[in-house]
Amino acid sequence: MFKNTFLKKVLGARGEKQAAKHLIKKGYKIVELNMRTPYGEVDIIASDGDVLVFVEVKLRSDGRFGAGMEAVTRSKQQKLIKSAHYFCNMKNIAPLCRFDVVSIDGREIVHIENAFIC
Repeated sequence: MFKNTFLKKVLGARGEKQAAKHLIKKGYKIVELNMRTPYGEVDIIASDGDVLVFVEVKLRSDGRFGAGMEAVTRSKQQKLIKSAHYFCNMKNIAPLCRFDVVSIDGREIVHIENAFIC
């Protein structure tokens, strides 16, 4: 059990690093990584111009369990939305916000802007 949990964390961190590099190449600025809130963790918070982007990263080494983006359930979306509100309240900001998903499936990186709305 410990081995699987550790491996998941290592792979997750690798995926988040890949996603951050991908976003930087696209011109995004990374604001925060692995932001923890009472509602869960936001993998990446970035700015895309004047828009604050909350990014969920999903990594799949193979297709046995479907594409990474399919794992962003409605429940996960609600946690990200609550986490975004929490972050903005803590920083006392009211920016334009967006929710993106970066799905890393094998060697393919798929970035879905506006993956879901509040």
